[in-house]
Amino acid sequence: MDLAPTPEQRAYRDEVRALLDTDEVRAETAAIRTRPGTEGGLLGVYRRLGERRLLAPNWPREYGGSGRGIAEKAILTEELIAHGVPDIAHTLSVDIVGLALLLYGTDRQKERLLPPIARGESVAGVLFSEPDAGSDLSALRTRAERDGDGWRLSGRKVYSAKTHLADFALCAARTTESDVRFHGITVFLVPLRTPGVAVEPLWNIGDERFNEVTLSGIRVTEEDVLGTVDDGWRIIGEVLGLERTGIEFQAKARRWLDAALERTGTAGLTPAEAGRLVALDADVRAARLLAWRCVDDLHAGRSDEVRSAMAKYWAGETGREVALAASEAVGLDALLAGDDEESLGHGVLEAACREAPGLTLASGTSEVMLTVIASAGLGLLA
Repeated sequence: MDLAPTPEQRAYRDEVRALLDTDEVRAETAAIRTRPGTEGGLLGVYRRLGERRLLAPNWPREYGGSGRGIAEKAILTEELIAHGVPDIAHTLSVDIVGLALLLYGTDRQKERLLPPIARGESVAGVLFSEPDAGSDLSALRTRAERDGDGWRLSGRKVYSAKTHLADFALCAARTTESDVRFHGITVFLVPLRTPGVAVEPLWNIGDERFNEVTLSGIRVTEEDVLGTVDDGWRIIGEVLGLERTGIEFQAKARRWLDAALERTGTAGLTPAEAGRLVALDADVRAARLLAWRCVDDLHAGRSDEVRSAMAKYWAGETGREVALAASEAVGLDALLAGDDEESLGHGVLEAACREAPGLTLASGTSEVMLTVIASAGLGLLA
């Protein structure tokens, strides 16, 4: 396995960096960091990337991409995070919804929905989790019932990010009753700016706003079915499995650790504090290698469930530990928020303290990842 970047990949990273380092983008990004909820700047950054076909680099050119590989997508994620640009709207729109459409969408669905995302003009969301079906999506209760030549969807979805900005979302709903819970699930492309859809904020300790989405008999057509009816479980599993590389988590850990070292160095720390940060630097490097090994697998057309679980587990746990150790090393300055002139890098560590615990939950909890490793990798739960 050779993880050295190709000349084309280096050129792509340089092009992305050059754009993100412009005064205009820096100003937009600073507004987002210092005033959480300032979404206009985020969409402005995405549009600038989209104008140069940088936002969805691994998509075909006919849909607004540039026909590059999965490595360029990972590079973009690293650079967005390194420059303080919130990445979740990109992850949802390009990496999850976009991938699902590319894999299972009809030509008409792809032609209608993908180009606006690639241009940075449209955001897409995901409506999977429910009040009683978080990690266990097979327990979902949202129902889709036949209505002539279409369907009516009713149910509640929670912890959905960016749906207040999104134009449409992937929605998992039960279409057929079955004794096997993961049977009878279908994925729909649900418009969000339409009567029958209510989006309410679910505020949390982090900067990212989650939402509760209530579907009250919203009608969709047969053309809004993604893939085939009752085949949703397979679609969800494949799309989320391909998204689970740990790239974004290791990139956040690197940003947080670098912010702490920039402020403190190691000279003013106790031997124990310095040793802890140095050890964590090695852990972050290992997390990046694991993540990029998963990217290499995807580039080669392979998908290793166990390797992906290892990468996600290590990156999430390392990110959580980095935020804690970095904040303790920096001291009280780490708790200054982004709008404080004395804050560390616009409150990088203050935000990290609030975000980091969630890294062990997002994209699959650490416990679920360990179960995958134990069962599929080691055969311990057979």
